[in-house]
Amino acid sequence: MTTHRERIQACLNGEKPDRTPIALWRHFPVDDQNPELLAASTLHFQSTYDFDIVKVTPASSFAVRGWGVEDQWMGDSEGSRRYTKRVIHEPADWEKLTALDPTSPHLAGQLACLRLIQQNLCPETPLIQTIFNPLSQAKNLAGNDLLLKHLRENPEAVHKGLETIAKTIAKFVEAVCDIGVDGIFYAVQHAQADVLTLDEYKNFGLPYDKQVLEETKNLWCNMLHLHGKDVYFSLLSFYDFQIVNWHDRETYPSLAEAQSLFKGAVCGGLRQGTLVLGEQAKVKQEAADAIQQTEGQRFILGTGCVVPITASHGNLVTARRSVE
Repeated sequence: MTTHRERIQACLNGEKPDRTPIALWRHFPVDDQNPELLAASTLHFQSTYDFDIVKVTPASSFAVRGWGVEDQWMGDSEGSRRYTKRVIHEPADWEKLTALDPTSPHLAGQLACLRLIQQNLCPETPLIQTIFNPLSQAKNLAGNDLLLKHLRENPEAVHKGLETIAKTIAKFVEAVCDIGVDGIFYAVQHAQADVLTLDEYKNFGLPYDKQVLEETKNLWCNMLHLHGKDVYFSLLSFYDFQIVNWHDRETYPSLAEAQSLFKGAVCGGLRQGTLVLGEQAKVKQEAADAIQQTEGQRFILGTGCVVPITASHGNLVTARRSVE
């Protein structure tokens, strides 16, 4: 039988695999505050649905708690937590940030979680760790409105903060690679037209992304996630990712259009809302349409983002069976 690894590698090589690969992931609120519980929840999810890639999805705060932010679980349908304390208030605060070491408690905890998953996951199943890019982490330190205000009014201070954040992420990614993962899921949240101009992203996002991604050049299964609407898909020409994931059902480009713009594999096809509110027939319909758009090549069935925690078991099973 074809293994998950062989199937994804065939997909990335432009070959037609034995079946369309599928990868869905979700948050595990409350459990994500404990490395052992997050590992167990992730492994249980995989054992239930047998997806072709396992993406480890911690709360975004794991990356920034070492700087003093606080957050709280408040029942968000996507399973994410709300930030209750920020640490950037004035432009000068960006310059006060000091780089965190992977041995700092919250980063070390996520590495421990990753080791547990890697030790207990079938080695033929690709494993990828979520990494929030420097601008995304800056947003979590300051709040998005304040970040954008400082970015435009005090750019030098923000650049200094981003340098520190990028150094921290690069060291963490190096430690992640040492564990033996197959790739990273690189979450970019500001490469969209209603947040930053393309020139602003090239100034405040791209240089620090490249610094971080230098550590991933030897991995074979890296996925770029472009979050939001009206995303700058043209940025892909500046990166070296094997897979791209975005909200293809809500924003340009479609899966078919994306394959003419990107030489790697595209991941998407299912709306988050369909998995939560749709009938199983609708799940099948979207999956079939996505496979038809791509002719089943260079394509991984997924959602444009996380699967909401309110998605039904039946719809997830239907999504999984739709590629058989």
